Amino acid sequence: MSTQALWQASHERRQQSQMQQFMHWLAKHRQLNVQHYSELYQWSIEQRGEFWQSLWQFFDIQAHQPATQVLQESQDLRQTRWFEGARLNFAEHLLRPAMNDDTADKTALVFRSEQDIRTSLSYRQLYQQVEKAASAMRQRGIGAGDRVAAFMPNVPETVITMLAAASIGALFSSCSPDFGLNGVLDRFGQIEPKLLIATQGYFYAGKWIDCSERVAALRDALQLSAEQLISVPYPGCESTPNGAWSWHEFLATHEDTDATSELVFEPLPFDHPLYIMYSSGTTGVPKCIVHGAGGTLLQHLKELRLHTDVGPDDVLFYFTTCGWMMWNWLVSGLATGATVVLYDGSPFHPGPEVLWQMAEDEGVTVFGTSAKYISAQEKAEQRPIERSLKLRTLLSTGSPLAHESFDYVYNAIGHDLALCSISGGTDIVSCFALGNPLLPVYRGELQCAGLGMAVDVWNDQGEPCQPGEKGELVCRHAFPSMPVGFWNDPDGERYHSAYFERFEGVWAHGDYAEFSDHEQDGHSWNSLIIHGRSDAVLNPGGVRIGTAEIYRQVEQLATVQESLAIGQQWQDDVRVVLFVVLADGLQLDDELRQQIRQRIREHCTPRHVPAKIVQVPALPRTISGKLVELAVRNVVHGEPVKNTDALANPQALEHFKNIAALQQD
Repeated sequence: MSTQALWQASHERRQQSQMQQFMHWLAKHRQLNVQHYSELYQWSIEQRGEFWQSLWQFFDIQAHQPATQVLQESQDLRQTRWFEGARLNFAEHLLRPAMNDDTADKTALVFRSEQDIRTSLSYRQLYQQVEKAASAMRQRGIGAGDRVAAFMPNVPETVITMLAAASIGALFSSCSPDFGLNGVLDRFGQIEPKLLIATQGYFYAGKWIDCSERVAALRDALQLSAEQLISVPYPGCESTPNGAWSWHEFLATHEDTDATSELVFEPLPFDHPLYIMYSSGTTGVPKCIVHGAGGTLLQHLKELRLHTDVGPDDVLFYFTTCGWMMWNWLVSGLATGATVVLYDGSPFHPGPEVLWQMAEDEGVTVFGTSAKYISAQEKAEQRPIERSLKLRTLLSTGSPLAHESFDYVYNAIGHDLALCSISGGTDIVSCFALGNPLLPVYRGELQCAGLGMAVDVWNDQGEPCQPGEKGELVCRHAFPSMPVGFWNDPDGERYHSAYFERFEGVWAHGDYAEFSDHEQDGHSWNSLIIHGRSDAVLNPGGVRIGTAEIYRQVEQLATVQESLAIGQQWQDDVRVVLFVVLADGLQLDDELRQQIRQRIREHCTPRHVPAKIVQVPALPRTISGKLVELAVRNVVHGEPVKNTDALANPQALEHFKNIAALQQD
C-alpha cells in the first residue's frame, strides 16, 4: 500500500465536481446525506435500484416511455432486468446538444491525422450528417436488429455511421483496418452485416496502407452487393473502387427522398442491442458480445460525468482505434456536451511529441492513452509539462500503469493532474475501477471501484481476500452494462461459461487484483491494484491478443507443425513469445522467423507479431489434448506449475526452462 498521496484535488475542484453535485442532488431529492465517497459507494451497491434510478433522473435520461420497474433481480445475474418497459434511443442522447439552440453550433468532433489534416463538425453539422446517413440506411432496407459493420480508421464517418445505425435500432460493429482479412472475417463473418462501410486505406507511420484487396475480399466473403458496400475515402484521399458506392453517393440518396427522411429516433427497449464487440479469440474464433443501448448509455454517463468529471467545457481525447472498446467509450463523450477529438495514425510519427502538440493545439483537457504509451514517452524523454497544455485529467488503461509511470506523469506531464488509471473491458464496454475527483491518487493504484459495481477480490475458494491479498477480480451483483448476450448463443451457454463458470452466480472478470485500504477524513475506502490478466490472453502494449488468432496463421505454414504463444513480462511491459514445433529435420533460422512474422503481420495486426520465436521439440498438453499456455508462462518466469498431474506430457515443460534467448532483448 502507498501511504503518501501523489495528488489530491483542491477543495474548490472537489466541490465543483459532478460527483459532489450528485451527492448534493441526492441530499435534496432523496434525503440521502452522504459525506464521503465510501458512503456513496456503499449505498450504490446496497440500494441498486434506487441508485440507478437516481442516475437516470440526475442525467435527465429522455424516455419515450417510462419504466414500469427499475430492477428485477435474479440469482442468475444474466436474468436480472433493468428499466423494464422503458423505451429510449442511444443516438438521441449523444445528439441532444444539437437540438438546443445554445449548444448546436458548439464543436462536437475534431479530427486530426498524422498527415496534419484537421476537420471539425459542430453538433448541428453532426446531426445533419447522421440524418443523411440514417435516411440512406433506411433506403437500403436497414431496420432495427440489422447489423451495420465498419472496417474503418478513427474518422468522423465511423461515428456518423454508428449514430445513424443506433437511431434506427440497427446493431453497430467495428474493426480497425490493421486487422488482417482472416481476423475481420472471424468477426464480421459471424454477424452477417447487411451494410459494410470500409476504408480503402489509411496512413500509419508515414506510410500509406492499401486496404482495397482486403475490402474486395470482405465484400465477396460476406456476399455483399455494391449497394451494401460503402467505400469511405481517407481524409485527403479520394477514390471509389468498382463494386462499391462512395460515401458521398451514399449520403446523396438522402436528397432523393421526401420529408420522411428527417432523423427519427426509434424508441427502443432499454436492453435493445446497440453494439456487437468481440473477445480476443483465445480459444477459437472471437466471441460476439452484444451490448444493450440503455446499459451502455447509463454506465458511460456515470463514468464520464461522475468519475472523470467530463462536462460541456471539456475537450476529450482518447488515443484508440475502432477495434478497441475505448473508441465506444470516447464517442459517448458527446452525451456530456464536450468536444470529442479523434486522432488517426501513429502516436510517434513524425516524432514522440505528436499527440502532445495536438493536445496543445486543440486545448485538450482530458487526455486518454495506454500505460505503454506513457512508458514510451518517459523513455523518449518527453516533457509535456513544458508546453502550454490545458490538461487537468490523464486517463490510462490497457494494462497496469507502472509505479514509475505515476512518478513520470507528475514530474513531466503535470503537477496538478487527476491521473486516473482505469480498468474494465470489452466484456462490459466500461470499467470496474475508475478515477474519482474526490479521492487522492496513490502510486500504482486505481482510485476506486465504480459506483454501482459490487467489486470484490476472491481467492481460489471463493472467499473474499483481505486488503493486500491477491486474487480474482469479481462482481457480486448485476449491473446494467452486462452483455445482453452473445451472438448465436441461444441457450446462453457460452455467456455463462465466459464469466460465471468460475464462481456460480458471480461475475469473474479474469483480472488478478488486490485491494489497498486508505483513510480520509475519518472514512476508509479501498483502492485497487491490478496485476494483469489471470488467463492466457496476451497483452503487449496494453492490447489484448488471443493466442488462437496467432496459431491459426502460423500453422498455415507447412514448416510449422504446431505453436504456443505466451506473454513474457519484460522490462515494464509484456512481449509476445512464440514457441514452434517444426516439421521433421527443420531448424529455425532467421529466414523462417521472418516468414512467420510476415504471415502474422499480414493476417492479424502488427501487435500480434512475436518479439521472440523459439524452437522446441514438443508442447505440453492436458490429458484432453489442450495446450497449457499458463503452465509454459509460469516456467518461463521461474514460477511453479501447480498441477502437472493434469498434463499428458509434463516432461515437455523442461524445454521451456532457462532459455537464453528469453533473457535478452
